[in-house]
Amino acid sequence: MPEREPNLDIDVEIRDARTAVLSVGGELDMETAGRLNEYLVEQLGQGRHHLVLDLSGLDFMDSSGLNVLIRSVHRAREDGGDLYLAAPNPAVRRILEITGLATTLPPHDRVAEALAAAGAGR
Repeated sequence: MPEREPNLDIDVEIRDARTAVLSVGGELDMETAGRLNEYLVEQLGQGRHHLVLDLSGLDFMDSSGLNVLIRSVHRAREDGGDLYLAAPNPAVRRILEITGLATTLPPHDRVAEALAAAGAGR
């Protein structure tokens, strides 16, 4: 059986010295979670502690993806920032709600709302 190609696309848009938007598309699972973690760690290391994840293109997320989000929000908050989730589809939103992560990390309906919550541009 041939190995399937990991299906995760990540685009980074730097908004200001402390804020970045990471657009995540495809599947966030055991095979791809490490890649997203690397991107998040890199942004935090660059001093961008307010990270918006645009999840509008994310079709699937499992517990590995949830773990990346949990670790990243803790790191960002330790550095005086936060992680903001934006535009999850109904399936991803349901996973966030079922696991209780939506309480700690409430998803925003749109990227603009998440950026406003992050105080981008201030």
